[in-house]
Amino acid sequence: MRRALVPILLVTTAGGIAACSSTDAKGAIDVTATNSACKVARTELPAGKSTFSVQNDGDDVTEVYVYGKGDEVKGEVENIGPGTSRDLSVDLVAGKYEVACKPGMKGDGIRTPITVTGSGGTKTAAPTRTATVTAIDYEYQGVGGLAFSKGDVVEFRLVNDAPAEKHEMEIFGPGGRALGEVGPTKPGATGTVVVALDRAGAYRLNCGIENHAAMGMKATFTVT
Repeated sequence: MRRALVPILLVTTAGGIAACSSTDAKGAIDVTATNSACKVARTELPAGKSTFSVQNDGDDVTEVYVYGKGDEVKGEVENIGPGTSRDLSVDLVAGKYEVACKPGMKGDGIRTPITVTGSGGTKTAAPTRTATVTAIDYEYQGVGGLAFSKGDVVEFRLVNDAPAEKHEMEIFGPGGRALGEVGPTKPGATGTVVVALDRAGAYRLNCGIENHAAMGMKATFTVT
């Protein structure tokens, strides 16, 4: 009598086919945002392009920022409702950064430090111009005299002269393309961002904090 062959199922739990990872098939890094935490699945990343997959497990709308030195905004994703998820892609050179989750889309956020190592990533171009904009009384002052040419690389400086409110400055190019942002800046402080104005046309400034833009904190300038 011949003995029947019984198949054996081999399950690999580490380092093999069935191993689990903190990233998905596309390499996205999981970020779990709650009312009191901002959990980043991996805090050591290689230089270059990375995508954060943000899941909001809190009970309030949230937003997530990636900050560089001096709170320079490297990327953001807004309006992530409870129980929903959105992706945030950034292109980072080696250095120290922070991922900030902001329940209610306000405040400095719950911050998790991350480290980027190795070669790669897109370095910020050296500015050829400097422009100072003052935030006060829910308006941007100093925008009216700004004049730029296509190809200018501008360091925008946001000086917050408001007595109590934080302000920020989002910069959008022709067609609504997001180019960069000075993140929430405290009264008496100055925030900066470097933006390449690579297309002629109308550009827009906007404060994304709560209802500040609706109250008048927005402006436009033209690149020729």
